Amino acid sequence: MIHVVGARGTISDIDEFLQKLSQFATKEQISIQALNADAVYGAQHLISAAEHALRSFAQGTNATNTLPLEIMLYAAGERQIQKAIKKMGVKTGRQAIAFVIVDQKRKKDEKSEFMIKRLLTLFDMTSDESVLGGNPITLKNFGITQKELRTVPKEKYGDLILEKVAMVDVQK
Repeated sequence: MIHVVGARGTISDIDEFLQKLSQFATKEQISIQALNADAVYGAQHLISAAEHALRSFAQGTNATNTLPLEIMLYAAGERQIQKAIKKMGVKTGRQAIAFVIVDQKRKKDEKSEFMIKRLLTLFDMTSDESVLGGNPITLKNFGITQKELRTVPKEKYGDLILEKVAMVDVQK
């Protein structure tokens, strides 16, 4: 099961945050990636990235050693970890965060909801799904031009991001 959670909160120390996130994932038996929600264009963007990452591990074509990093590469539409982190990584300070949780043990149920609440509580964050919406700056940061935007109706802009996610496979 793939969960996408939008949240708002403050990260004072990136290394400490990532360490706590890793410990939480291990305890819960999940894979989790935290991303800069300002670089996300809808929940489907991250679901697609997670699905591609899972498929790459299943087929043995993964470029990284961990599912969370593979999700980051696909979400960023990049093949280089440093470029992906620069584009999609969380920063220090108050921000909008998107969590991608891959839970291969449980189906979506109350236990998943409690796990998400524990995650947000751990980092003193508030749930805010509106941060996943995306905006024209996100599209520009993915290299989508005005010419490309004119080729599709506004409600299909997310499909242009999904193409960038899928192109990572071609770049391999």
